[in-house]
Amino acid sequence: MAALRRAVRTAALTAGILAGVASLAVGAAWLGQDELVYHPDRSSPGPAASTLDGGVDVTLVTADGLDLAAWFVPPAPEVRDREVAVLVAPGNGGNRLGRAGLAELLTERGFAVLLLDYRGYGGNPGRPSEAGLALDARAAQRALAERGYPPERTIYFGESLGAGVVAALQAEAPPAGFLLRSPFTSLADLGAHHYPVLPVETLLRDRYAVLDHVAATQVPVTVVHGGRDDIVPPAQSEAVARAAPRLVEHVVLPGAGHNDAVMFGPKIAEAVVRLTEHAVGR
Repeated sequence: MAALRRAVRTAALTAGILAGVASLAVGAAWLGQDELVYHPDRSSPGPAASTLDGGVDVTLVTADGLDLAAWFVPPAPEVRDREVAVLVAPGNGGNRLGRAGLAELLTERGFAVLLLDYRGYGGNPGRPSEAGLALDARAAQRALAERGYPPERTIYFGESLGAGVVAALQAEAPPAGFLLRSPFTSLADLGAHHYPVLPVETLLRDRYAVLDHVAATQVPVTVVHGGRDDIVPPAQSEAVARAAPRLVEHVVLPGAGHNDAVMFGPKIAEAVVRLTEHAVGR
């Protein structure tokens, strides 16, 4: 009987320890989730003109009072001006310097480009959050409108996390079209994929419900993703494409990973061209 009581006490103690460890893990995930979601390069990339021909430094003023640095690049002078701008909302890592090559490819195809850096990225003040990034994207859209590119003459380009940003923005200020590069269905779905033992749906503060926004829109959309993406499962990007009422194109780049060079290269720029020609005929 004494042995049985000791076994019961040991089992209870073990269960208590495991419950405590689990609680600590969940608590750590709650407190540290921003570090899991956002990976900013906080350094300033310097003036636009030092990286991109014709590049101009732009200050975006958000509704909550932040001044954010961004780059605006006009169409290359030697090509036909499409009179359309591309608002580039990046993923969760790096800063605008890492998207300069894509901007150059787009300007060579006749687009004006605004490279957005979110709060906390690229020398900008503030801390990133879903609500904050939404304000940043609205400020970028307003800045383009002030330069003669209202939403109906703008293509929203959202890369990974940026797909969540522009999917929400297009519901408020519908553009000519929007392109989602490597979109997930929602941040909760993506988190559950990577952290299956955690109650991600309960823990997450930021949601980025991409699929819900896409399913509800009548704006033309293109979805592009790699066939071997190990960060955003291709099945989630495929689900986003299937949900779009006005899907223009679903482009799969065979063998490509999430951050491979091809995901920032000419094939992406050409997908923007085809979307634009479908949406505005330019």
